[in-house]
Amino acid sequence: MRKNIHSRLEEIIAVAEPGERLLSEPKLAEQLGVSRATLREAMRTFETQGLLRRRQGVGTFVVRPTRVIESGLEVLESIETLADRIGLPVTMGELQISKCRLDNATAKLMQLSLDTEGICVSRVILAEGRPVAYLVDTLPSGYLSSEEMANEFTGSVLDLMLKRGTPLLESARSEIKAVAANPDVSRALDIQRGDSVLLFESILFTLEGLPIDYSLSYFLPGYFKFHVVRRVG
Repeated sequence: MRKNIHSRLEEIIAVAEPGERLLSEPKLAEQLGVSRATLREAMRTFETQGLLRRRQGVGTFVVRPTRVIESGLEVLESIETLADRIGLPVTMGELQISKCRLDNATAKLMQLSLDTEGICVSRVILAEGRPVAYLVDTLPSGYLSSEEMANEFTGSVLDLMLKRGTPLLESARSEIKAVAANPDVSRALDIQRGDSVLLFESILFTLEGLPIDYSLSYFLPGYFKFHVVRRVG
């Protein structure tokens, strides 16, 4: 049944125009001969691929990414840089900057004491008018000034530091995994709680090996494709 419902939904999406609203869930479930719960589960697959977008109280709409941001993982680059390479305009949506105390896990990863004051920068990145990434960076206070954030920040902490030229950066260590969207992520990306997203958990190091930025980057899978070139032997 699962394969059947997915195939039939795929056919409906394929013939629909971008922006077209699908039938209501009760009517679509009746047409496909499945329960609303089964339909909703199937629709989640297409949501995370960037093909459907559900808006609470409004309906479900067909959307198709015209371009996918694709990159190897060997070189550290911002979303803005990757998008610019393929001519895809991206903008920064909701931005929140706040002072924070590093929790035990973050302080340990960054080799700092638990009472270290930090700055937390969270923002949404938009492509084609919809949220495609939610980024959260935590840094020790002093690395980002209020003036810089107000006048020069466009969404990427990496790009801001590279443009400034200090501190000199060398590498980032990242763990990549699929996770279920928590309430903050689902709200930021306008998806359902529990939907699958791609998470990059990273620590950015200076040339001296000092960790200065702990980041959580949540990507909507349908808009991103990452690959790794691996050598034999």
